[in-house]
Amino acid sequence: MSPIARTTKRFLDVVASIVGLAVFSPVLLVIYIAIKCEDHGKAIFSQERVGYHGEIFTLYKFRSMITLAEADGKPALCQKRDKRLTRVGRFLREHHLDELPQLWNVLKGEMSFVGPRPERKYFVDQIKSINPDYEQLYQLRPGLFSAATLYNGYTDSMTKMLERLRMDLDYLYHRSLWFDTKIIFLTVFSILVGKKF
Repeated sequence: MSPIARTTKRFLDVVASIVGLAVFSPVLLVIYIAIKCEDHGKAIFSQERVGYHGEIFTLYKFRSMITLAEADGKPALCQKRDKRLTRVGRFLREHHLDELPQLWNVLKGEMSFVGPRPERKYFVDQIKSINPDYEQLYQLRPGLFSAATLYNGYTDSMTKMLERLRMDLDYLYHRSLWFDTKIIFLTVFSILVGKKF
């Protein structure tokens, strides 16, 4: 991607995230209230992730699990029928609405609309021990949308994480504004028609 394309992409990220936060503000409020009403816990979930240039940043999501989902302190991937999911949280994850607070991460420049999904350092270290090429992804801002998520779904195993890495590296080598537009369109379309991924 050329310097002009990268600058254009960042400009579009800023504009689209501002518009998105404004347009979805009623939805954000409804989700916030729904989570608070279900179990009175925190509605916004924050977690450290590895991002641009390998730096750690705080990612924001709507909380979809019980408040003590990892009470033992050991990171665990969410499974399809994970008992830690709340009723509201399960709905949010199925429709990817739990990711909406990441519009703030995009606005801050920690993420982009399209790029590899950010992962926790615990899992990044495991992936890198198998395939060190993961570090190539540090060239990119993590994305709200990802071709790997669209075609590979949520990562609930190391096998799927390695497949996601393969697809993310393919995106790195072939990225363009047109490719980004295609990923966004296909992801939104898939969500609207009820595809589970």
